[in-house]
Amino acid sequence: MNRTTRPQRIRLAAVMLTVPLVAGLAACASADGSEPGGASDLQAAAEAAGLEVNTSPDQERIRTTVSDEAVALLPPEFADTDTLTVSVSSYVAPLAFLADDEQTPIGNETDIAQLVADALNKELVLEVRAWADWPLALQSGDVDAVISNVTVTEERKELYDFSTYRNDELGWLARADNEEITSITEAADVAGLTVAVGSGTNQEKILLEWDRLNTEAGLEPVEIEYFENDGDTILALQSGRIDVQVGPNATASYKAKVSPQDFKVVGTLNGGWPDTAQIAATTLKGNGLAPAVTAALNHAFDDGTYLEVLERWGLESEAIETSETNPPGLPKTE
Repeated sequence: MNRTTRPQRIRLAAVMLTVPLVAGLAACASADGSEPGGASDLQAAAEAAGLEVNTSPDQERIRTTVSDEAVALLPPEFADTDTLTVSVSSYVAPLAFLADDEQTPIGNETDIAQLVADALNKELVLEVRAWADWPLALQSGDVDAVISNVTVTEERKELYDFSTYRNDELGWLARADNEEITSITEAADVAGLTVAVGSGTNQEKILLEWDRLNTEAGLEPVEIEYFENDGDTILALQSGRIDVQVGPNATASYKAKVSPQDFKVVGTLNGGWPDTAQIAATTLKGNGLAPAVTAALNHAFDDGTYLEVLERWGLESEAIETSETNPPGLPKTE
């Protein structure tokens, strides 16, 4: 059966977290702090910037075909089911966010999940959960996999298996009119700045290490701010409460591309600094699913649908050549 033409069978199994699409782009938060718009505003802003973004719940997803090799690698407990349940987080474009109906998750991560399900000959079931909840979702067996911008680390590999699909790149986002911040490439560049970062993330670890290095060098400390969601962070950036935000470069570059009059990316670095890191589909360690997921991804790599997905969301610069199961991850923190 040609799965590229069959009717879409995605359903939203459970919405554990509903985060409005706030301030992801120009139309999402005005300079005067007025109420931000939704996914339709995102689409309008994207089109104005020359990007083709479909924010409707009826996504014409890029599809791949069944991979006999990947299917053959499925362990019995997964081979006997018709569905693949994947956890995604709804936070900000273009990784994963809610469509115009404020229920359906869309974005790069959901599209990658679709390719994996297609190659494994499974119906995709998406569950939207807070990013911090993905470990429990896997350990409890509520989901089969997590595709939500998760970085491979040696510590996580003790409990989970990984199938890589994208380079982990971070971006430093500043206000476009901030003439004092033009480039961030090393620790000294953030000395004395107020920086927003996500709690419990690899970028937080990097920022804390940069701050430690600055303190040892006698430089001003970094003032670190944490916010509940991306919308609050962007409002703080626009108001001048913070100087810069560090997070996935995918989201930072998307904001800057769609709203260059408001935002600019002043630097990038690998999320594994000083090492390199990759983003991966995550499964429970030892359950045998990872090799099948890796083969499914490589099937999409080979037929070009993987790159089509990344190009759709402007992430082609983060593409990798091949998916690997459990490659070296970021080292444990001493």
